[in-house]
Amino acid sequence: MTIDVAIRKLSYYISLTVAVAVALIAGGCHDTEQMPDDPVGNFEQLWKILDEHYCFFAYKDVDWREVHDRYRPMIDQSMSQEELFDVCAAMLDELRDGHTNLSAPFNTSYYRKWWSDYPQNYQGRVIEEYYFNFNYRQTGGFIYGVLPENIGYIYYSSFSYGVGEGNLDAILAYLATADGLIIDVRDNGGGSMTNVETLVARFTPVRIQAGTICHKTGPGHDDFSEPYPYYYNPAEQGRMMWGKPVAVLCNRSTFSAANNFVSVMKTLPNVTIVGSVTGGGCGMPFSAELPNGWGVRFSASPVRDPDGNLTEFGVTPTEGCEVDLDPITALGGHDTMLDFAIARLLSTTH
Repeated sequence: MTIDVAIRKLSYYISLTVAVAVALIAGGCHDTEQMPDDPVGNFEQLWKILDEHYCFFAYKDVDWREVHDRYRPMIDQSMSQEELFDVCAAMLDELRDGHTNLSAPFNTSYYRKWWSDYPQNYQGRVIEEYYFNFNYRQTGGFIYGVLPENIGYIYYSSFSYGVGEGNLDAILAYLATADGLIIDVRDNGGGSMTNVETLVARFTPVRIQAGTICHKTGPGHDDFSEPYPYYYNPAEQGRMMWGKPVAVLCNRSTFSAANNFVSVMKTLPNVTIVGSVTGGGCGMPFSAELPNGWGVRFSASPVRDPDGNLTEFGVTPTEGCEVDLDPITALGGHDTMLDFAIARLLSTTH
């Protein structure tokens, strides 16, 4: 098994890092019988790995046995590797999970309908050209600047990009005279949960419970541990903090660690979530290998938000703040979602 390389930071208190490590280690205590390396064996191995370790069967109302019985007749010992891959990938799509992938040397499966059936709701060029005239700052994974309305703006494209404490100090110092701040995580597909913690730490003056995580305790679909709470602490003394109003902009392609960021920020005072429902993805990933060497990665440990809710299907915007990007208006240089966030912050700061 593998633990997300981003989750390595230990703390004195029970943290998400410790919880995930315990979850994945404990979740691997039951062995899966090894099947032969042939089409039937690889299919059965894949189905059984998911059967014993996947964490959202009940939540998504998936009858995994029925799925097996529907796809098994499609498997034939004479089928090609490509044909086997296509059947297995289609079976995994039944889980409706963007964290679930089957990887072979020639292809990697990916469930796309969690975002492909929704408006994109983001056009970065519109903001860079019409709101900043390309005169914005950039450091690490961040683009930032001050909008004409004296509202600070930060765009963070991926939590896979490192979040340096010095970078955050410089960004927040530069934006310090702004009346409010927009953090745009549209099209942010996730990455490191440690980066989530580092960023959230600049917006909370007190230690907060960021959520809980469970691990599998056995092969049954309902075999889970009690939830482990994990906490986020404020940034260390002397770091730049932000206490003014914040609007977080999100869209359906805000996923995984970015989804977690939105769920935590939503619970903080003076924070408004603006945009569309996020893409979800609240299961910590687990990896395994089939007899033929193909890899499979899937959600194994459910992470809940601070209120105890699963956000696998997304985080909703603050009431009254759900808005889409109007593509016609965007042609004229206006991002209707960004404009809404600016107006919302102006209404709370003046």
